[in-house]
Amino acid sequence: MALQVEPSSSLLKQLPTPSIAILIFFLSLLFVLSYKRRKNKLNLPPSPPKLPIIGNLHQLGTLPHRSFQALSRKYGPLFLLQLGQTPTLLVSSVDLAKEVFKTHDVAFSDKSQTTAMKIIMYGCTDVAFTHYGEEWRQKRKICVLDLLSVKRVRSFQSIREEEVSGMLGAIREACSESKGSSCVNLSQILIETSNNIVSRCVLGKRYDNPDGGISFGELGRKMMKHLATFTVGDFFPLLGWIDVLTGQIPEFKATFRALDSFFDQLIAERTRIVKRDGYQPHNKDFLETLLQIQDGAGKQYFQLTHDDVKAILMNIFAGGSDTTSTLLEWAFAALLNSPDAMKRVQEEVRRVVGYKLKVDENDLNQMNYLKCVVKETLRLYPPAPLLTPRETSSDVKVKGFDIPSKTRVYVNAWAIQRDPEIWTRAEEFLPERFEDQPEVDFKGNDLQFIPFGSGRRGCIGISFALASTEYMLANLLYWFDWKIPETGKPMQDVDMSEVWGLTVIKRVPLHLQPQLHSFGYEP
Repeated sequence: MALQVEPSSSLLKQLPTPSIAILIFFLSLLFVLSYKRRKNKLNLPPSPPKLPIIGNLHQLGTLPHRSFQALSRKYGPLFLLQLGQTPTLLVSSVDLAKEVFKTHDVAFSDKSQTTAMKIIMYGCTDVAFTHYGEEWRQKRKICVLDLLSVKRVRSFQSIREEEVSGMLGAIREACSESKGSSCVNLSQILIETSNNIVSRCVLGKRYDNPDGGISFGELGRKMMKHLATFTVGDFFPLLGWIDVLTGQIPEFKATFRALDSFFDQLIAERTRIVKRDGYQPHNKDFLETLLQIQDGAGKQYFQLTHDDVKAILMNIFAGGSDTTSTLLEWAFAALLNSPDAMKRVQEEVRRVVGYKLKVDENDLNQMNYLKCVVKETLRLYPPAPLLTPRETSSDVKVKGFDIPSKTRVYVNAWAIQRDPEIWTRAEEFLPERFEDQPEVDFKGNDLQFIPFGSGRRGCIGISFALASTEYMLANLLYWFDWKIPETGKPMQDVDMSEVWGLTVIKRVPLHLQPQLHSFGYEP
């Protein structure tokens, strides 16, 4: 579910009006003085000049990953910002990423928790945003072994096939109605299909029903928007009450109550079915698996509470709802801008599939260039360019610099993956680069390529996201040829501008003209 966040001149527009600047100043003064006294005793990383009160907030811009890259060119790959009252470390090189993810992994294993995350994610007792510790380890184990393992992901193959078949049918219908001249909003189609797959795998069925039943779509979109929102209290903790007056906190809580009620209804409904019919051994969705563990089937785990179940469900939706559609949108846009790559990947897909009536998931193992296309898209357009922000749990020394505890930490994966010292023709879309280095993978071992993070807090849903991404992409490339509707030409420059949010999406959605490919027979 890729969400557009309205651009602004900078993130400062989320901060309070000048009428309360004096109040901020006096409340911040004690913090600044105590911080300076401590700073004088530490060997801190270099830092850009700061403004009074707000520190470096004015330097974030509308696309922080690009702003941070520009600052790293001036101040080095490790530098410190003061965002309001929050010291923030920026890491922009492979060597320093190794310090965070490998050498000092434990010290950097806590996650930074925003106000929105604490409210919506049950006090950050979930898997993605909770602090490092035994409870996190146990919940992660549940997700890895019982929810997101390769075996479980494969078990949802029929769901992916059904939803992608429905997607293809809708596009074919659009083609036939206008005799091949129709224009479809591919971005919206990708969002809907991705959401349907996630909803059925997690909850057992779609919940965007037109019959007036329970709808998760609108609630999910509000959740994603809130999770991407910073509040005054995130930068000035003593002024968190301002977020109540501005209405942000009440809005977060209203969305949380609606989501909480939604999950309560689902769990109550499923519990009634289980009591009547028992747990179904085949094709269990995530919800049923979690409830089975909660009831004691997974005795190797600690006991899940009712809120634990809902927090994990919330995590899966937040992590899986828009990653797939965003990645596919960027992949299609990049291919449209690269006619040679588009031609080559379509030829590979059609050669592997042949004249079958559907693309088998097993065919994907033979599509080496398609996998290179996905890798190159992740390199140039990682869905979360700054990954999930971390927080130091203790004082730590990195390359001779002192990093205090409770420092927010951003690893700029976007900048690392475009580093010209690592990547030849770093700004160009060249999928074939991964044919020359097939051993380079995105699972966290190769720190020059970390779209999903690395270390013990790296993303655990990679297999789930990629299974849908590769299958949807292969089908769209197999069945259709794509044109830009305004010109009728097969390819032209596609707008690649970005909009910042929980995931970074294309500013301009893809409106394309699909043409059913001629295979010499009627599909």
